[in-house]
Amino acid sequence: MSSGDDRPSDTMRERVPENSRTFWVLLEADRWLVAGCILGSVFLALVAAGLLHPTPVKTLLTRGDPLETLYQALVGSTITGVTLVLTLSQLVLSQEQGPVGDQRERMEGAMAFREDVEDVIREPVSPAQPSAFLRSLVKLTKRRAQAVRDAVAEDAIDETDGDLAEQVDAFVENLEGNAETVASNLEGSQFGEFDVVFSALNYNYSWKLYAARRIRAEHADALTERAADAFDELIEALELFGPAREHFKTLYFQWELADLSRTVLYASVPAIAVATGSLLFFDPRDVARGWVALVVAALTVTVTLAPFAILLAYILRIVTVTKRTLSIGPFILRETDRSRDLDWGETEATSGESPGIEDDD
Repeated sequence: MSSGDDRPSDTMRERVPENSRTFWVLLEADRWLVAGCILGSVFLALVAAGLLHPTPVKTLLTRGDPLETLYQALVGSTITGVTLVLTLSQLVLSQEQGPVGDQRERMEGAMAFREDVEDVIREPVSPAQPSAFLRSLVKLTKRRAQAVRDAVAEDAIDETDGDLAEQVDAFVENLEGNAETVASNLEGSQFGEFDVVFSALNYNYSWKLYAARRIRAEHADALTERAADAFDELIEALELFGPAREHFKTLYFQWELADLSRTVLYASVPAIAVATGSLLFFDPRDVARGWVALVVAALTVTVTLAPFAILLAYILRIVTVTKRTLSIGPFILRETDRSRDLDWGETEATSGESPGIEDDD
């Protein structure tokens, strides 16, 4: 939401400074499409540069040995890229390897967390699918926020309590709308696709956690025991969503890196074959028309750059998500232009606008 609404922005799109096209390329677009656009841009740029250069194309390609030098460099860089991918693969595998004691600790930690979630959602077994697991937590925060509003509304007896009820109504209304949207987007999502992580990133739990704790602290004297307990239960639910989202985000990164490693290895075989074949058999002097030699040279170079384009497309998304979620919980890593529906006193920025309370997503 805009700052004029006096509410925080919920979706990740509204919280980032990039324009819609940049945001779409960085996060939402299919990675194969991004890689294809990169390669297409390289091909068109090479052809355009050759045709627009004042020197005839054939002279450019045959003066000295530019293509031979280029193909040699591309073969070496492709092999280096494959080595980098193998390093990434080892990084992913290192998360899964270890002595039985470490594996048992991982298992115990995962089961303990699931049991904690089962206690708060009041289900004998928590969902196994990541999307359903996150959805259950989002719906839980919505129910507990409604319980907070009901408790405050029923127990308000004076003007001060009326102000508290007004603040709680605004807070709960924002949480309900965000929770409904995220729960709807998570329904039916399959892990391995970016939709699960992206939907979870659109639930701005960190601001909600900060706001709930702040309201409770500022109105501690006015809250009845029932209302205070309702706030505590809401805060507990929001605190569980944070590590759950981070866990599935980490699993998704491992999934993506594994896919990236396999894809780059597949693409590197034709890339090396094309570069080596061009180095051995392609001579622009044998081509009658200069523009044909230019197109062939640009095409072979583009194919050879395919592993790099795929690597760039995947890493762009991973590093973008990582930057937006560097911290867990309500910490301020950067300033935003969001206003708040609550008066935070000394935390207000000197410019009169509030720094956003978020985990940098």
